[in-house]
Amino acid sequence: MDPQVIVLFSLIVAGTLLITYVAAKRSKNPDHFYTANGELTGWQNGLAIAGDFMSAASFLGLIGAVSIVGYDGFFLIYGALVSYLVVLFLVAEPLRNLGKYTLADMISERFQLKKVRAVTAFNTIAISIIYMIAQLVAAGALFKILLDIHYVASVFIVGTLMLIFVFFGGMRATSWVQIIKAILLLGGTLLLFLMVMAKFDFNILAIFEQMKTATPLKEAYLEPGVKYTSGLDPFSLTLGLVLGTAGLPHILIRFLTVPNAKTARKSAVYSIWFIGLFYVMVVFLGFAAARFVGIEQIVAANPAGNMAAPILAKMLGGNFLFAFISAVSFATILAVVAGIVLTSATAFSHDFYNEIIKSGKASDREQIRMARFASVGVTLLSVVLALFLQNENVAFLSSLAFTLAASSNLPVIVFTLYWKRFNTTGAISGMLVGLFGTILLVALSPNVWSPVPGEAILVGTPIFPLTSPGIVSIPLGFLGAYVGTILSNRTSMTGNFEEILVRSNIRYRTNSPDNN
Repeated sequence: MDPQVIVLFSLIVAGTLLITYVAAKRSKNPDHFYTANGELTGWQNGLAIAGDFMSAASFLGLIGAVSIVGYDGFFLIYGALVSYLVVLFLVAEPLRNLGKYTLADMISERFQLKKVRAVTAFNTIAISIIYMIAQLVAAGALFKILLDIHYVASVFIVGTLMLIFVFFGGMRATSWVQIIKAILLLGGTLLLFLMVMAKFDFNILAIFEQMKTATPLKEAYLEPGVKYTSGLDPFSLTLGLVLGTAGLPHILIRFLTVPNAKTARKSAVYSIWFIGLFYVMVVFLGFAAARFVGIEQIVAANPAGNMAAPILAKMLGGNFLFAFISAVSFATILAVVAGIVLTSATAFSHDFYNEIIKSGKASDREQIRMARFASVGVTLLSVVLALFLQNENVAFLSSLAFTLAASSNLPVIVFTLYWKRFNTTGAISGMLVGLFGTILLVALSPNVWSPVPGEAILVGTPIFPLTSPGIVSIPLGFLGAYVGTILSNRTSMTGNFEEILVRSNIRYRTNSPDNN
């Protein structure tokens, strides 16, 4: 066990706990706890969004995927980046103008019905748990190789630390942890990228020439087809990634932490630049891992390739860089998981407990207490599920959450904002069909079933042929919302569409500073 790793990990934990302590003093009511009282500026929230998005799945999983399968790893990258254009043009401003604490608040502005809010909150929790599992799997892999701690123990350690953030600091602590972590991750990735480029004499064209012979795949490494033998599979994956961000609850809730819609739009623009820079570097780090570490050693450390980045750091910069990159990866996991837990807890305490059970009459103290109880429940469930998925690539697990969001939340968001006839039946049917349809397709896919023992969770022939179901599940979600609306009776509420249309496009002025 390297002492440098222990020291850097300890500094990361101490720093995040200090942030939580300071933030806890200001989290006195639901506004502060849920949305940091809407006081973040554009660049701060842009960094926090990037910190949310540049998760362990992005850093560890994407570098590992590119290093092992080459070109096919790109499908996990560019789709996610383009997704923020969808967020920018369709979701950011309307959500900020209509929402208060959660996605369900926005939907409920049109459909003021408890069952619509309940289904939206359920969707939020389900998608958040899937995304959180990816981070916990990454934590297990990281701790196992760095600290020689068993996978099960490491997952519980991360779960405990993230609960501290949510319990005491709320959204303010989570946001600042994400901002600092994003700066550290961008800095560490840039340092590693420059060292890699020096190895290639800063010649980008030479990199591609060398990669044609650097792996056992030879020229096939730079061509599609190593992982995805069917053109439908990468298209389906890309569709889920492009549309999924606009439905991810823990990303959407970030647009409620700024004072107005103008700042929400700025946040999205800032995040695109930060994430774009990060993803460009990730591609070349994946190449470098394959070239200098070797696919066999990467797979030996972790079958899914999740440890490619730390091993590359150790090879290029010795134990200190290895310890630094690993500690930053750890901070990434803590920040992202804390944000996801907070999103789930907010959906439960605000939507289920306050709005449905208490009819909006729960006190501030009751709401915050219930959010803390919900945090424990969501964390325990996610930890248990993560124990069974330790050999899955975390980038794939993350992409599944994107597809779930695109299939269930996005259809309802789009129709709520832009379709006058859309009603409560359509909203409920769209969310449920998208959610459970996606889960069913994944359960029947090659990710769960394989004729070769050890390649999937269960041995057998998959019924659904694609590893990513987005090409089917996303249209299914939209179809569920459309058919539910068309076939419902006249008594199903269409809501106050005209009012929503006006309010979603009005930029409310506030006295909160935003000098960006």
